[in-house]
Amino acid sequence: MKVLTLVASLFLSAALLFADEKPKAPKSSPAFDKLKALVGEWQAKTKDGQDVKTFYKLVSNGSALVETLEMGKKGEGTMVTVYHHDGNNLMMTHYCSANNQPRMKAQPAAGEIKSLVFSYVDATNLAPPDSGHMHKLVITFQDEKHMTQEWTWREYGKDAFTELFEYKRK
Repeated sequence: MKVLTLVASLFLSAALLFADEKPKAPKSSPAFDKLKALVGEWQAKTKDGQDVKTFYKLVSNGSALVETLEMGKKGEGTMVTVYHHDGNNLMMTHYCSANNQPRMKAQPAAGEIKSLVFSYVDATNLAPPDSGHMHKLVITFQDEKHMTQEWTWREYGKDAFTELFEYKRK
C-alpha cells in the first residue's frame, strides 16, 4: 500500500510540475509562413465560369493550415486540404471529392518564395494505384491579394489535365 501511495504521489507531483508549462510554439519555415499569410477568404472562377470560394484557417496551435474549397452545389464540391510540417518537410493532404486522399511534399524553397510546388508522395483510398488523383499542386503568390493554384490530375500513370484557379482575396 505504501508503494502504491508513493507511486501515485510521484505521478501527481510530475503532473503538477508540467501543468504550468505553456505549449511550445509550433515549428515553422519560410514556406509555411507564406502559406499562413493566406488565412481568410478567397474567390476564383473555374474555366467554365463556376464560382469557387476558398477559406484558410490556422488550427492546432498554428501547426496546421486548413484550406476549405467550395464549388458547385452546396457541399457536393467541398474539398479540404491540410498543410503541415513533418519534420523538416512541408506536407499537405488533400481530401478529394474523388474519395481519395493524396499526400504531397513541397519542394524546398530558397530565397523569396514566389511559388510552392507540392509533388505526390502517396495516397490513401486509392485503388487501383493508377486510378485518378491529384498529383501535383503549384501555388503562385502574386501579391497579398492575388494568387493562383494549378492542380494536376493524373490517371493511368499520365498527367490527364490541369485546373488553374486565379484567386482574389475577398
